[in-house]
Amino acid sequence: MKSPDAQVPVSSSISGRNPVRFDFKNSYARLPEHFYVRLAPTRVTAPHLIRLNVELCHELGMDPHALASPEGVAILAGNQVAEGSEPLALAYAGHQFGHFVPQLGDGRANLLGEVMGRDGITYDIQLKGSGPTPFSRRGDGRAALGPVLREYIVSEAMAALGVSTTRALAAVTTGERVVRETIQPGAVFTRVASSHLRVGTFQYFAARDDKEGMRRLAKYSIDRHYPEVAQSNRPYRALLDGVIARQARLVAQWMLLGFIHGVMNTDNTSISGETIDYGPCAFMEAYDPGKVFSSIDVQGRYAYGNQPSAMHWNLARLAEALLPLLEEEEGSAEAALISAREAIGSFEPQFKAAHLAGLRRKFGLFTEHEGDAALVEDLLNQMAVHRADFTLTFRRLCDAAIGVEGDAGVRVLFANPTAYDMWAAAWRLRLQEETISGQERAAVMRTVNPAFIPRNHIVQATLDAAVERQDFGPFEELLDVISRPYEDRPELDRYATPARPEECVTQTFCGT
Repeated sequence: MKSPDAQVPVSSSISGRNPVRFDFKNSYARLPEHFYVRLAPTRVTAPHLIRLNVELCHELGMDPHALASPEGVAILAGNQVAEGSEPLALAYAGHQFGHFVPQLGDGRANLLGEVMGRDGITYDIQLKGSGPTPFSRRGDGRAALGPVLREYIVSEAMAALGVSTTRALAAVTTGERVVRETIQPGAVFTRVASSHLRVGTFQYFAARDDKEGMRRLAKYSIDRHYPEVAQSNRPYRALLDGVIARQARLVAQWMLLGFIHGVMNTDNTSISGETIDYGPCAFMEAYDPGKVFSSIDVQGRYAYGNQPSAMHWNLARLAEALLPLLEEEEGSAEAALISAREAIGSFEPQFKAAHLAGLRRKFGLFTEHEGDAALVEDLLNQMAVHRADFTLTFRRLCDAAIGVEGDAGVRVLFANPTAYDMWAAAWRLRLQEETISGQERAAVMRTVNPAFIPRNHIVQATLDAAVERQDFGPFEELLDVISRPYEDRPELDRYATPARPEECVTQTFCGT
């Protein structure tokens, strides 16, 4: 099957189209030159549009017809620099699996500029896989088609699920090959983000004792993401508090959906509180707190159950980087350290509160009772022991919330169904303390317990079809499925069904 751009309501042959206009702002390019390297993307041989996110184009005030034109595709592939764009490769550092690397940076990406969305928020437009930069560290600066499509699928799934995330604007093949474990088709991914500021960006300046650079970066971060704290007496502490609060909520969202990021390095931790850098990510099927998919996470540092503590550690590194600025505010190094520790100490209670509140909704509990945490933990423990599918258990629990006749669909997911029966008896006693009706409860539960996630075996089959057979039909169909994750669609049940043993994907791989 040919690539599906004909299925997208845009065409490269539309007559009378408007010229490609981004109306770029380039606020990051106004920062000092050592924050980045000015560098245009590297041209490719034969760019071809695979997918353009038409809905996102409209949200950003862009003309999808123009972006699908030959000129638009040339910009999305890196073959042409758009009017008003000042392409940059950003500098940053980071802890990778606990080991500090003082210089990382955009080794295969170019920030084209920023645009103002219809919501009044400024967004970065970045090309990923757009060629080597001074930060490439002997890499080729390119991206393979499989990882590009994976990021497109998972980032759009996360957006539809209601998770704070970067977005996918476009995917373009290059007509070139890239060498990874095998030789694969090359591609360029266009990413939209609230910004590409990372914990590692602050670490870059801290590692160089560049206090003025740190001050400029902090002010930029406040202006861009936390303008409400600009007039605070302690703006740097308020910035730290803001990042901690957003990341606590974000990781709670991940945990509530069974999502495993896979590579939670500090350079992959955003200041805006968005999920960023979808590499070896995956959604868990059978519930297992120790689950790891990433082929490079051999010690399980970023296992599902370790994600809250990993984020806590990352935020402590941000606090360390900010200590010189906190010292200015607090008046002494000792007071700065106390302030930083106080801020970091708030992460765990904020995460736990957000997580438990989310779990209550998933379980159909809309009032707070003392034994709720234990009731929730009991089911999760039984799910782990009896390998119940995380997503399907909670989706079918919506039916069980209406009446006992719904229990049959849940209990069959457990290796020993009686484990569910014993728990369900206690759950029903707890539900009696709620005033909401069963039907109303189930309706609310269905808004937080998805029917569909991008299951790993289906994602892999989708990527295989595209990479090996140039068949993008499964890619388009999967995008349609994940665009409405909370709707029951019986005709698409295969997308809600866990993998058979022979279909299980046990490892995912980093796109670099």
